Amino acid sequence: MTALLPNVSVPGSTAVLLPTTDCSFNLTAAAQACLGSGQSLAPLCTLCCCGFLNRTLTVVFMVSLAFAIVVGNVVTLTVFVQTRQSRTPQGYLKVSLAIADMMVGVLVVPFSVYTEISLMVTSAPPIWYQGSTTSPATSSSLGGLVSPWQPCMLIGPVFAGCTFVSISTIFLMTLERSVAILRPLHKDALVTRRRILFLILLSWAASFLLALAPLIFSRNFTLEYNECSRMCNYTPLLFGSQLPPDANILLLFPAFDFTLLGGTLAVNIVSFTSIRRYSRKRKLLSEGSLSDGGGGGGGGCPHRPSFSDIKAAKTIGILTFAFTASFSPIAVFVLGNVVGYTWCNFSFFAFWILTGNSCCNVIIYSVRDHRFRKGVTLLFQRDHSPPQGEKT
Repeated sequence: MTALLPNVSVPGSTAVLLPTTDCSFNLTAAAQACLGSGQSLAPLCTLCCCGFLNRTLTVVFMVSLAFAIVVGNVVTLTVFVQTRQSRTPQGYLKVSLAIADMMVGVLVVPFSVYTEISLMVTSAPPIWYQGSTTSPATSSSLGGLVSPWQPCMLIGPVFAGCTFVSISTIFLMTLERSVAILRPLHKDALVTRRRILFLILLSWAASFLLALAPLIFSRNFTLEYNECSRMCNYTPLLFGSQLPPDANILLLFPAFDFTLLGGTLAVNIVSFTSIRRYSRKRKLLSEGSLSDGGGGGGGGCPHRPSFSDIKAAKTIGILTFAFTASFSPIAVFVLGNVVGYTWCNFSFFAFWILTGNSCCNVIIYSVRDHRFRKGVTLLFQRDHSPPQGEKT
């Protein structure tokens, strides 16, 4: 999720984040060098935020994205609440995914909007902006000097945790659909609401514990608003010119992502292989090329998955593909940092492509799921809504 960005130590500072760009400009270093000269601080100039027009377009993009994320996922939650047919194990998983996406639109993106507007309006960045925190050792040795609270200590784990929740929820949705495809007769016994709710709570707890792991298990990390990605990123604190010995704890993030994405891909391959085999047999039956005997009247397919289960499995496959496509730039960015490449402009697009995935799920539901489309139609046509006890 977050990349281990290069750092540089500056006299008088325990740790300073070095922006990954062609411009050799560091805000914290510049602050220390320019405090005596009276020069005003300015945010790092990047492709997206260099010049008033580009920065204005960036803010407009962020505001539009936040609006789309919030409205789309509110509609999803409202359809779930008002449609009793949506209260299935798969429906609860969709709600979990919608809540995680909506938290990104309510907390993460608006914070970036607020920060960018503040940088445009004021000549000096906020006091907590990039490199204002000190290490615990420095704080305790300076006689009670307290650094300003860093909002990224909240926003950063929320973004990381919601991303992990999205990955784990898509994985659970894939497992639920694979049971419906491979074991349709045992689906109701294996996939119950109680088990699904327990797995949802477990995924949320594990995801946010993982998001906080660098802060819980180490005192050598902080969270700062990054000038390149325009988001809150983890930053390791330097000791001298060396990274902390436990800096590899950040590798837990890509390891978790790739493990679940790989598992999701493997389960999808098994499910789609079964769907393809069933579709081929059904086609042969319709053409009269396959006898009906020896399989319980189903041409060797006595336990056939329903059409809705097959369509839902394909929808989840599309969700998996969309998330993998949005996560791939982050993976490339992390690998590039490991081998020494510094891609400041690319980091902005990588992080915000991943953020944009939070509004893609609603679009996929509206195109693929007829129940969701019907629920949205009833939601916006309250005068023609059916009575409370009417069944579809």
